[in-house]
Amino acid sequence: MPSSTPHPLLLPLAPTAALGHYLAPTPTGFTLHMSASPRNLRAARGLTARALLGAGAPPELVDAAQLVLSELYGNAVRACGDYVPLIAEVEAGAAGVWVRLHDPDVSRRPQRAPGVRLDDAHAESGRGLPLMDLLAPGWDVVATPVGKQVRCLLPVSGHVGPGGLHESR
Repeated sequence: MPSSTPHPLLLPLAPTAALGHYLAPTPTGFTLHMSASPRNLRAARGLTARALLGAGAPPELVDAAQLVLSELYGNAVRACGDYVPLIAEVEAGAAGVWVRLHDPDVSRRPQRAPGVRLDDAHAESGRGLPLMDLLAPGWDVVATPVGKQVRCLLPVSGHVGPGGLHESR
């Protein structure tokens, strides 16, 4: 039977620690340390919407940020396994919305499935990275002291130049 107690991440944005996560709100988003689980993904998606809407991000960027966060989260679980420790950072800025996800395995990088198109009705997987290319042109992966970080800038219309990412953090 489902619990009637709301997940701690769905409560007001305040520093929160509980089994499986630690939330640190920022003025325009949040940093969330979590273990990967379906429950934490649902909560992180809800938190993304609340934080970005509260920071004044346009609704279409909020939807795109939730989608990109879900894709990165799923890729990290496929690469590293269930309950892997992840660090998600979501932040609204003048150029758009940043979505960053750290996982502990620097050796496993996102790989595109050959020959899969977004409109391929028969593909069972492989659309995620082309979707990220569409929503966050120029996304990249960098090594960090704790593994790797995938960085995505979902631009406000007209803010991304030919090089893709133009602002780094």
